[in-house]
Amino acid sequence: MLFTKPASAQYYYYDQKYFETPLLYEIGGSVGIMNCLTDLGGKRGIGARFFKDYNFGRTELNGGIYFSAMYRYAIALRVEYTFGRISADDKVLKNVTDIAKERYNRNLNFKSNIREGALIAELHPLFCFIDWPSRDDFPPRYSPYISAGIGYFSFNPQTKVNNRWVDLQPLSTEGQGFKEYPDRKVYKLKEISYIAGLGLKYELDPLVNLRLEFVYRFANTDYLDDVSTRYIDPSLYANYFSGTKLTNALLLNDRQIIKKAGPDGKRGSPREKDGYFTFNFKIGLVLGRERRY
Repeated sequence: MLFTKPASAQYYYYDQKYFETPLLYEIGGSVGIMNCLTDLGGKRGIGARFFKDYNFGRTELNGGIYFSAMYRYAIALRVEYTFGRISADDKVLKNVTDIAKERYNRNLNFKSNIREGALIAELHPLFCFIDWPSRDDFPPRYSPYISAGIGYFSFNPQTKVNNRWVDLQPLSTEGQGFKEYPDRKVYKLKEISYIAGLGLKYELDPLVNLRLEFVYRFANTDYLDDVSTRYIDPSLYANYFSGTKLTNALLLNDRQIIKKAGPDGKRGSPREKDGYFTFNFKIGLVLGRERRY
């Protein structure tokens, strides 16, 4: 018996068909929705952080794949690749009559594809303070968890002009890279994000897990939407650009319906950086349980 089951002390019965082990792996995919919180759009009143300014109508689809390793059902570490799109538009404030009407008058919009790689840790509180396995109903089918991690993502804000999508970052819409604005550096299109999330895992059977998960990303940039600070003197563009690029920069840096804010007028708010989030359904294949013979 020792020869045929040399590690039998490390096993217990998961059910009538499978042995359990302390370390399990999971590979799977996800599908859901993605949205963002930036300077654009929002709701009535002064712009605020988090979901006070959330516009449901700008929700986009996203998907992803992941691989994770879990120890004793309590802690897990996963790598994940997520792809999707975010967008926002000041036109959502068309019928607002308070101070937010200034954002409607600003008349800016954008879209951007998102590609993200992330390293995320999970903590499952139901299993953190018990002797594994210690009870007859172990493991329970449901397991709520919290997650945190770090991501590296790419983005590229665009807007439409003359029925064509135009990249905004090369146009320096707020004077980024101009010597007249030495504090406004050209922003990168690849950045770090800090990740926090909540989830609920359900064990459908010994080989399949289902999850619902909300994850928020605190982006290390205020330019997801190409908007952060103040307007510039448009006459400066001729010193740096020519041809179509000059034309687009003059059209897109200031799109106010009624010209209220001139050079150095408020275009965005640099006080807070941007963020984006996902709400996903995940399905995973469990690896590591051994079949009983």
